[in-house]
Amino acid sequence: MYKLYRLTNIAEMRPYIKGEDLTNISVSKEDNPETDLGMIARNPKNNNDQWYVAHQYFVDNFEEVTDL
Repeated sequence: MYKLYRLTNIAEMRPYIKGEDLTNISVSKEDNPETDLGMIARNPKNNNDQWYVAHQYFVDNFEEVTDL
């Protein structure tokens, strides 16, 4: 059973660059980075742990931190 959780930390993300190698980045089979042009997120405690975030999910759920 799924439960609702709120993010409690800052996410490290960068834009996906069209055509870049995604070999070491986890991409869901439902996502298409080539047409979606979303973001690449990474675990700040393990920079090798990276995953693709769909553009609309990013727009709906994240905003840039500018006050640190």
